[in-house]
Amino acid sequence: MKELVGTGVALVTPFTDDLQVDVDALGRIVEHCIAGGVGYLVVLGTTGESVTLDKSEKQLVADTVVAANAGRLPLVLGVGGNNTAAVIEELQTIDLSAFHAILSVSPYYNKPTQEGIYQHFKAIAASTETPIILYNVPGRTGSNMVPETVLRLANDCPTVVAIKEASGDLEQIRTLIKKKPKKFQILSGDDMTALPTVLAGGAGVISVLGQGLPTAFSKMIRMGLQGKEDQARALHLSMAEGMDLIFKEGNPAGIKGILEILGLCSAKVRLPLVEATPGLKAILSQFVDQMVSHA
Repeated sequence: MKELVGTGVALVTPFTDDLQVDVDALGRIVEHCIAGGVGYLVVLGTTGESVTLDKSEKQLVADTVVAANAGRLPLVLGVGGNNTAAVIEELQTIDLSAFHAILSVSPYYNKPTQEGIYQHFKAIAASTETPIILYNVPGRTGSNMVPETVLRLANDCPTVVAIKEASGDLEQIRTLIKKKPKKFQILSGDDMTALPTVLAGGAGVISVLGQGLPTAFSKMIRMGLQGKEDQARALHLSMAEGMDLIFKEGNPAGIKGILEILGLCSAKVRLPLVEATPGLKAILSQFVDQMVSHA
């Protein structure tokens, strides 16, 4: 999908002090990302704390982003889980008209076989005409979706259009890029592997740090896609500390710390996650100051 090339960002769900969805802050974050030049927005993914939002809150978040975006950027909606029938039911009962694609995580906790993962996504693909981005994140799901399974889905299911690959395994990423069908896209699911993925022939990234530093991150990916490797690597090096820091105390605690420093939202998260510590916030503040001074 041409619309999903470059930098996508996995939006946080900002909360008020009493842990209600902060729609005003969410609107500010959307504006910040659009002004910074990102390519598309991903709503209700892991970074959006979707697992601790109820159905009405998810709808509120989606509606808020759709309204704030006002048709300016393509939107991707996170719809996934480890109950295949429940995922299909959700897809068939929600309004997907504002979204260009859905992002669906590989089943977690159950630890299905590769055949089970294949059949899960094949069933989901058959249930909707909306394009599907697979999401492989072994560190969270407990199982790796191997290239053979991804390629089967890419070849067998026309609506399976891309994968957000967050295994961190560059050899696996290169294998996918080498063997994928022409129209199938490989997107990095890790900020640290975003530039290496693009330089190897990938289409871009779904980033966490990118919503805090949209201008620099988008420029890095754009330079990479244009083959301007030296400029892209310089930007990568300038942001590498932040890519590491935002995951020190879990996601999205770190990126919410940055967004608080930028005055966009509070750093509040919902249990079982906990807010970034004052120590981490102090280091993040130094990093943000350094990035702003060199912008």
